[in-house]
Amino acid sequence: MIGRTLGLYFGRRFITSVMGIFVGCATLIMLIDLLELSRRVGERDVDFSTLLLLVFYRMPYFTEQLLPFAVLFGAIGTFLTLSRRLELVVARAAGISAWQFIAPAALIALALGTFSTTVYNPVSAVFKERASRLEAEIFNRQTGLFAAGRSGFWLRQQSIDGQAIIQAAATSDGGRELTGVNVFLFDTHDKLLERIEATRAVLDPGAWRLENARVLTPAIGLQEYEVYMLATNLTPNQVQETLQSETVPFWDLPAAIDAASRVGFGVERYRLQYQSLLARPALLLAMVLIAASVSLRVFRFGGIGQTILGGVAAGFLLYVFTKLAEDLGEAGIVHPIIAAWFPAGVGALMGILILLHREDG
Repeated sequence: MIGRTLGLYFGRRFITSVMGIFVGCATLIMLIDLLELSRRVGERDVDFSTLLLLVFYRMPYFTEQLLPFAVLFGAIGTFLTLSRRLELVVARAAGISAWQFIAPAALIALALGTFSTTVYNPVSAVFKERASRLEAEIFNRQTGLFAAGRSGFWLRQQSIDGQAIIQAAATSDGGRELTGVNVFLFDTHDKLLERIEATRAVLDPGAWRLENARVLTPAIGLQEYEVYMLATNLTPNQVQETLQSETVPFWDLPAAIDAASRVGFGVERYRLQYQSLLARPALLLAMVLIAASVSLRVFRFGGIGQTILGGVAAGFLLYVFTKLAEDLGEAGIVHPIIAAWFPAGVGALMGILILLHREDG
């Protein structure tokens, strides 16, 4: 087995490289996001501190998608540096195989994947929900009655008040609270009865409590209410089903799957998200193996540039393949377990086969 001191040295070099890339890219993403939000704000009266808070809330979700690339490039940079300084040559001469000095990076990748799934993802989901609420408060302050061009979450319900279509810019508290709300109320013949705009909607038992509501009806015209009640037969679980699965923390996904199954909603999206998070350590391990397969070549043999380019291309293809599999899984074409685990498994096997061929073949 590789010595403790040497293993700690290789592991420290790897984690330093990964964190350097991760922090550098995260800082760049935050700056670009801040500039984009400043442009979108325009003439609105928004404090700079509020924009910084919004960027801070959005950052974990963006950087969560960045982690596989940080591991890939960090591993490539670590192995290339060790090879360029002939440290790997010395390690080989001492009888240490490639598998032994890859092991510290592989173990750290598995630990990073586990931490990302169990800790970072729940934090990211909570912050993403807060970012959606804050963004709705900033960008959905209407300059005119029933401003157009809104987007967000859409709900359909049937109640004693008739059929209603509800649009919200953001949601929180497990579907119990909506922000930036538009409601279109129809009769049984699909004739528009009312159009309602409210800054906030809270789901009470049997009714939506619309706050600061403006109601427009063809017969009466515009009326304003501090609180306006709209009957509903929806439950928080049914409302939550309309959310993107990324807003549900890892630890809450099993309960969300169970709740959606009991009310008859499709659960493929939640199952896929759950399996993808479980497979994240394996995906990061695959990135390390791919990086090792292209970065352990001794510099004096030449061809380093082409080899590195091939490794980067393989890493990007693996990531694209992962997203394609997730789309197929979400559409129900492929089982969520296969969609989540197959790309990571294929990437890891490819890396192992290349290493076996170059190191032991």
